[in-house]
Amino acid sequence: MKNLLVIEDNKAVASVIEHLGTSAGYQVTVAYSFAEVKEILARQQDFFIATVDYSLPDAYDGEVIPYVLKHDIPCVIMTGRMDDKIHRKLLRLPIVDYITKENSQAYRYLLRVLHGQLTNHQIDVLVVDDSLSARQHICRLLKRRNFTVYDQPDGSKALQTLEKYPSIKLLITDQQMPGMSGVELTQTIRKKYPERDLSIIGCSGMQDDFQSARFIKNGANDFLKKPFCPEEFYCRVLQNVEFIESIETITRQANTDYLTGLYNRRYFFETVEPSVKSQQPQTLAMMDIDLFKSINDNFGHDAGDDVLRAVSALLKQFFGNEQVVARLGGEEFSVFFADMPLAQAETQLEAFRQTLADTNIVSGKRHVQCTMSIGVTHGTFEQLDQLLIYADELLYQAKQAGRNRVIAR
Repeated sequence: MKNLLVIEDNKAVASVIEHLGTSAGYQVTVAYSFAEVKEILARQQDFFIATVDYSLPDAYDGEVIPYVLKHDIPCVIMTGRMDDKIHRKLLRLPIVDYITKENSQAYRYLLRVLHGQLTNHQIDVLVVDDSLSARQHICRLLKRRNFTVYDQPDGSKALQTLEKYPSIKLLITDQQMPGMSGVELTQTIRKKYPERDLSIIGCSGMQDDFQSARFIKNGANDFLKKPFCPEEFYCRVLQNVEFIESIETITRQANTDYLTGLYNRRYFFETVEPSVKSQQPQTLAMMDIDLFKSINDNFGHDAGDDVLRAVSALLKQFFGNEQVVARLGGEEFSVFFADMPLAQAETQLEAFRQTLADTNIVSGKRHVQCTMSIGVTHGTFEQLDQLLIYADELLYQAKQAGRNRVIAR
C-alpha cells in the first residue's frame, strides 16, 4: 500500500480525508500541525502523496507546503482561504493540485485525484510539439500526475510512436509544426484510431479564434489555447482520460460475462466468426461442467457460482493469454485455438482437465470438486455454428463415455 500523509488541523475534516484515502487504497498518517509534520518526516519520508491544509495554527500562510515539497512528496493543497494572491502563489508551486474546501464536491474531487495518482501510470500519453521547452513543460505537468509520457517533435515521429505503443490513450499536439500541422496530424490519426480508442487535445498559441473549431471539426476531442493555466490543463486532461475509461468500461461490460469475467457469447461469435470464414483450418473446444445441476442441488446456487468462477479462473490461467475463452451460457464454455494443431490443443486441454479434477474449490466453509467433459475438433468450416456443432457432438460423446475426459477428432 502507498503511504498518504494528511496534514489538517480540523479533526473532522482530517477524518473525512483519512476515510477517502483508505477507501482509495492508501495507508494513511495524519498530522494536525506543522510541528507534527516535522516530527513525522524526521522518521518517515516514504510518502507517495500528501494532502496539505494551507493554513495551520503554526503555519498560517502556507509555510508547510515548501517544507513537504522539499522532501519530494507530491502535494494536493486543501484550503478554505482563496484570493488572487494565494491562487497565484499556488499555481507557481510544483503541486499536484489545489482544492478549495467549499462543499462536498471538493472531497469527491479529492478522491478522484488520490485514485488517479495510484492508477495514472497505466495511462500512456503522447505529447507532440516542435518546441522543446513547451514539450518539456507539458511532460512535467503530466508526470506530476503520474501518467506514462512519450514525446515527439513532429507529426511523422508521432505516428511512428503510436504504431509502436498502441496503448497510448491520449495525444496532445501543437498546431504549428514543421512538415505536418497539428490539424493534419489529427486528420491522419482519425483514419485509423477512432475517438473511443484515442483522445486528442489540440493546442495553439495562434490568435485566430477558429483554431479550436478547426481541431474539433477534424477529429480532436478538445482544445487548449497557449499559454494555458496548469489548472485548466489538468481539468481537460482528466476529462478526456475519464471519457476513454468510460468507453472502455462500457465495452468491457458489453463483451464479458458478469459472473466470471470471461468473454460472453456475443463477443465470442463476433471475434471467432471471421477466422472460421477465412476457410483456413481452425481448432475449437466445447466443454461442459459435469453434473453441474447436482452441485447446485447439493451445495446451493452460491456454491454453483463459486464453481463457475473457479473454473473460469483456471481457464484464464491455461488459455487466457493466447486463446479466445468464453462462457457461452450456464455451465458451458468454449476455447478457440485458431490454427493450432489438434494434438497440441488436446495436450493443453488434457492438462487443464486433470488440474481441475484435482482442485478443491472453496465455497464458504465447504470444499467442492468438479470435472469437465471436453470435445475438441480441427478442420475447415464455412460457419462458426458448424464448427461449434461438431465440437459439441464430441462433447456429447465424452459425456456418454463416462464424463471427465477429452475427445478430439
